[in-house]
This record gives sequence, structure tokens and C-alpha cells, in this order.
Amino acid sequence: MSVTSRYREAWEGFWREAPDEPGAVFWDAAPAVTAAHHLAFFEPHLTDFGLPLIDLGCGNGTQTRFLADRFPHVVGVDLAAAALDHARRADPTGQATYRLLDAADDAEAKALHAELGDSHVYMRGVLHQCEPADRQALMDGFAALLGERGRGFLVELSEAAGPVLGALAQSPDGPPAKLTPVFRHGINPGEVADDALSAYVRAAGLTVLASGDLPLTTTEFTADGTRIELPSKWLVVARAV
Repeated sequence: MSVTSRYREAWEGFWREAPDEPGAVFWDAAPAVTAAHHLAFFEPHLTDFGLPLIDLGCGNGTQTRFLADRFPHVVGVDLAAAALDHARRADPTGQATYRLLDAADDAEAKALHAELGDSHVYMRGVLHQCEPADRQALMDGFAALLGERGRGFLVELSEAAGPVLGALAQSPDGPPAKLTPVFRHGINPGEVADDALSAYVRAAGLTVLASGDLPLTTTEFTADGTRIELPSKWLVVARAV
């Protein structure tokens, strides 16, 4: 299966309107507080640093460019062509390469695997942005990209993020400014149930090598100046043997 056209169009519209300025998007936090932390949990499980690394749902490529400084071949993939336009503009020297990919489409995921071979995959906050019906297909695509030797890192909002997002959306002053365009384009982020996350992984033929809790850091702040951080779960996964 592939994602719905409504979902694809929502993301195209969001990224067409998104500013180029660093940090202008709600989840576009600097790598120092995102991917750099994640690599501390991910790298100990990598047995082959020579494999390509795929940043799945790369958006405007902020994390992709950071990862490209640490891995020999990094490919940022996204569902939205407008997101990749942002990523390429922000990467004029071509630190990474960028590809359009609907990872929930089995044929597309397998075709990219056939081209790149087994790859490591980094995915930050993508499942919870998906429509629930697309989530298993996305994890199946994630698994196809890993192949037999790749390792995957994913971090997703936990159940505890639901009340936090709800309070932000229903604030008397309205949602934070950087969340408003997300809702306006019909994107409704929601937490993935903690047991559902591991179930998606198992159903995709993967096993969990390590896991833990780590806030998903955003670029937005509350009225008192506190950075908004959303409770999240991280997993390192590999093909089950």
C-alpha cells in the first residue's frame, strides 16, 4: 500500500509554506539536542559503518546534514517534494543526497533497497505523524530498507505525549505559533501507544536491540520561556533472526 493522497498533499502544502530559516518548524530542533543525542544510543549497535544511512522522513534535512558528517553515504528521503526542495537549498555543497520516497509503498522501499543495498535507517518522529492505517506499512518499508545487516533507530512520541499535545492545542491563547500551520494543513500529530510501537516493529520482522525514554525536543517555547519537550520512546532495531 501507499499513503493516502490527502496525507501527501497535506505535507506538500505544509512544506511549500514553511520558512527556510533554521528552527522555524516546530520539530526542527538543532542536531545538538536531537540526532547527536540519538547517536550515543545508536552507534554502539552498528556493526558495519560502511553501510549507507537513510534519514527516513528527512523534512528539510537538518538532521540529514549532521548525519552526513558522520557516515560515508547519507540519503535523506521524504514523501513531500517540497520538503526535499528545502533540504537541497540548505545543502548547496551536497553533503547528502535526497530522494522522494513513499516508504509505505512496498515497491518503492524495495526498489531503493535494491539500489543501495542494506542500509542503516534513522527515523525521528514520523510514525506519530502518519495516519494510523499507514503505520504498519511504513514500518514494513523501514524493515525492507534495513535488509539483513542494517540497524535502525526510531524515536516516537509516547502515550504520555498525548496530554501535553492536547494542552498545547487547547490553550486559551491558542496553540503555539509553530504548531498552528501543522493543524491548518490537516496534519494531526498523535502519540503512538507504547505497546503498539513494539507491535509494529515485531510485525515487520524486526527485533528490539535497545530501548529507552528520551524527550523529543522542539523549537517552540511556552509563555514562561520553557522549551517544549514531548515524552518519547526510542528503539534500536534489526532484522529478527
